Amino acid sequence: MANPKFFRRFVVAPLLLAAAVPLVAQPVDGNWDGLLEVKAKKMDKVYLLPNADFRTYTKVMIDPTEVSFKKNWQRDQNRDRLDLSNRVSDADARRILDEAQKGFDKYFAEAYTKAGFQVVQAPGPDVLHLSTAIINLDVTAPDVSTSARSRSFSRDAGEATLVLEVKDSVSGQVLGRAVDRQDTSDMGPYIRNSVTNAAAFEEVFKKWAERSAEGLTDLKELSPVNPSTLQAGS
Repeated sequence: MANPKFFRRFVVAPLLLAAAVPLVAQPVDGNWDGLLEVKAKKMDKVYLLPNADFRTYTKVMIDPTEVSFKKNWQRDQNRDRLDLSNRVSDADARRILDEAQKGFDKYFAEAYTKAGFQVVQAPGPDVLHLSTAIINLDVTAPDVSTSARSRSFSRDAGEATLVLEVKDSVSGQVLGRAVDRQDTSDMGPYIRNSVTNAAAFEEVFKKWAERSAEGLTDLKELSPVNPSTLQAGS
């Protein structure tokens, strides 16, 4: 499973699938660890540090994406699989997580490069530190390693939630967080296998990457962030 260092700061609110909050300080009245909820066009929830200035940042340092399944996903997948050879093994689950991480990391770096940001490996005064996590990954009909000839069908490939945290790379000051839930937009039913599942989730990953990079470009133009004009509900 993915390194819990990033995940342990977040839990998913049971009544709001799009909101992920830290264990130590949950959002209260639009405030999250001093970050204020602002009007969001590209993500379900966006929180920013008041008066944060993004104009100096021209580079990004991107952590490897951490990925975790929806709670009890593997158990629930196997509950109705009477054929033991058709069950989701630990190796299958690990493969799906690894493929999701590699796919997302690729599109994330490409989107920021296309938006004009240099992707670097070291902190600096002009470098933003981006940490991302894909949580609640729910693959509806996973492709499993089996010798039996079988086909899986489902109307969509599944869903997942993105959690993004943006920090100054030198001081570690958190400047913003965003949370967004997406499901695949397939109009099936389609045959489900590793190829079709990957294609469906890649579209979601591309959308997240592009919206994230576009959002940072917008914030540079709006900096310093004025909470009175951007705050949600105003």
